[in-house]
Amino acid sequence: MASKKAPAPLGPYTPVVRAGDWVIVSGQLGIKDGSLVAGGVSAQTTQAVKNLKERLKEQGCTLNDIAKTLCFLTDMDTFATFNEAYVAGFAGARPARSTIGVAALPFGGAVEIEAWAYKPVAAPKPAAKKPAAKKNVVKKAAAKKSPARRAKK
Repeated sequence: MASKKAPAPLGPYTPVVRAGDWVIVSGQLGIKDGSLVAGGVSAQTTQAVKNLKERLKEQGCTLNDIAKTLCFLTDMDTFATFNEAYVAGFAGARPARSTIGVAALPFGGAVEIEAWAYKPVAAPKPAAKKPAAKKNVVKKAAAKKSPARRAKK
């Protein structure tokens, strides 16, 4: 179920995929209503994190389920500004992270954030076991020796 709050994909890819216990979110840009948000790296990072939250929500996840993010910046001189907005957006969540400088990003973005979240698939509940049927055990009564048999001894 796609979120109406997250932007439509910009190309032929799936924005969020569940692969077993992993939820992988494709790179999110600072896009809202079809355009990059104004305000540079700080605003784009804030919006990218909001978009990331919406994609995670589609799979029943939160930022706290993220194990790893991969972040891209077109200008590594904006790293400190990016960090401030990233920390604010992620609140207390601190997944492992890599940040890479790149020449360009789609749509002219300055920031892109990809995420890998770990959220185990709920194991199906085992079928309720029916109590085993009681077996009627017929106890054989000890055969009594007839008086005639006893007398032979």
